[in-house]
Amino acid sequence: MDAFYATLHITLVFQFISFGSSTCLFGCSCTDDILGRSLLCMETSMGEIPVDIPHDYIKIRIEKSHLTELPRESFSKVPALEFLWLNFNEIALMNMKSLEGLANLTELRLQGNKLTSIPWTAFQDTPKLKILDLKHNHLDVLPEHALRYLPALTYLDLSFNQLSVIAKEVFINWPLFQIAEKAWAKEGMVSNVVLGLHDNPWLCDCRLKGFVEFIRAVSPPIILMNSYLMCSGPALKADKFFHEIQLKSCMRPVTSAPETNITLPLGANATLTCLVKGRPEPTIQWMYSLKIIRGFVASQTNIDEETFSSQLLIPSLHLADRGFYTCMANNFIGNSSVNITVNIASTDSSLPLLPPVPMLSSEENAYIDIHIAKQTVYGITLEWHAATENPAETWFTIHFGKYDSPKKEMIYIGPGINSYSVSNLLPVTKYEVCVTLKNHPPREGQCIVFVTGSDISEMEQKERLIHIIVIVCAMVLAVPVGMYACTTEARFSCVDRCVDLWRMHRMHDDNLQEGARQGTFDSLQATSDEALCKSSVEKPTKRRKSEDKCKGGSAAYLY
Repeated sequence: MDAFYATLHITLVFQFISFGSSTCLFGCSCTDDILGRSLLCMETSMGEIPVDIPHDYIKIRIEKSHLTELPRESFSKVPALEFLWLNFNEIALMNMKSLEGLANLTELRLQGNKLTSIPWTAFQDTPKLKILDLKHNHLDVLPEHALRYLPALTYLDLSFNQLSVIAKEVFINWPLFQIAEKAWAKEGMVSNVVLGLHDNPWLCDCRLKGFVEFIRAVSPPIILMNSYLMCSGPALKADKFFHEIQLKSCMRPVTSAPETNITLPLGANATLTCLVKGRPEPTIQWMYSLKIIRGFVASQTNIDEETFSSQLLIPSLHLADRGFYTCMANNFIGNSSVNITVNIASTDSSLPLLPPVPMLSSEENAYIDIHIAKQTVYGITLEWHAATENPAETWFTIHFGKYDSPKKEMIYIGPGINSYSVSNLLPVTKYEVCVTLKNHPPREGQCIVFVTGSDISEMEQKERLIHIIVIVCAMVLAVPVGMYACTTEARFSCVDRCVDLWRMHRMHDDNLQEGARQGTFDSLQATSDEALCKSSVEKPTKRRKSEDKCKGGSAAYLY
């Protein structure tokens, strides 16, 4: 009898082991210990999260297994999971519902992956999470409310990432930090919270001021793994520790010029100098006749931490170089500009010098350089530039609507903004969009007229953009949607002719392959006015007539 029970016991144990082994994933090992059941997959070639993981695992460790993403409900079939280690994979994408169903998860380790961002709202599904290890990734942004859904966290490692600027509000708004501060003040003891923030390329300018002050003031229960955080830039603060620097508040740029009126002879070299003071370092651009200057050489030097000098070199002055040059500086606080007048002293009385075009006042109807910058789904994005006396206080009005509608929608745009997106366009519809100074009616040169192409089937709409062909005066854009665009400087006969060309070529376009029809914004360059109205199907005898008809305006048929 004893022998019988002994044999039965051995058989049951063998069957249990066999059952456990049969449910373990191929290439992985499974163990049972005092903490529960564990799955260990090391250096496998699985490439994606298995869908057949048994539901009773407490710990899952999948490392060096070439995982590239965490899809929706990655481990939702393992509700008992408490420890999840996915270190040293190639995870670059994390779905915002990837942690759904993991209400018992207390530890998540994603060290050594390729994450550039984290959907922080995903942690709403893990209210018990205590340990979050994200070191050695490529994170470059930490949103202000990133830690809102991590109230139980006691260990957060963000070291060895690409973080450069963080607002102190990230931690001030952290529920755990607020609770810890109150508990520490009342009871004198509370669980420590460990933070790893070292070995990131911190940009120690005014934007980091609050965070630097927070780090200096950190004390238990907040503990830094490495309290010696170091600056990577700007150059004057590189390789300095946080406790060695003093940061000032941010300020919008203030521009000035040593000389605002320069007179030089023909053929001389001119150097225009602009001084800018601002925090953080602003971007500086030179503009002439409302165009960003690209042909002349501009150099920039740092005078001190917050003062910068920009010089524009104009070689061998020509008559066309006379006029107003604008030095524009911009940072996230605001912008500023200063105007410099260049005059030419001619020694030849036979060369009359026309007076320079005066700089337009912000209270006048300015000429605004408007163009289509890019196309969005079912729409376009406009950009414009206007050189005014005080751009930091100049408001704009966008007039948008169907071309034949007497009343257009009006949108007010504040200072410092020079782009706007128009979406939800209808097919086969002529639209007009204008940019003016605030509350001013549109004038010539301040509008773009465009016609959307024919619609496609409802199913195709969900997979691609509406087919549009673009016709633009003085510039040509090839975009994946069929659109005609002419500035209001063009004569309406030219616009009508553009529409006729569009209709004439539609049947030809329908036979083209998808790839041949669609283009990108970089696929075509700006075209001269004379070439914009030419049609490839016209005979040579009719070409001159077409050019004359579109003189003063321009359009082009693109396919």
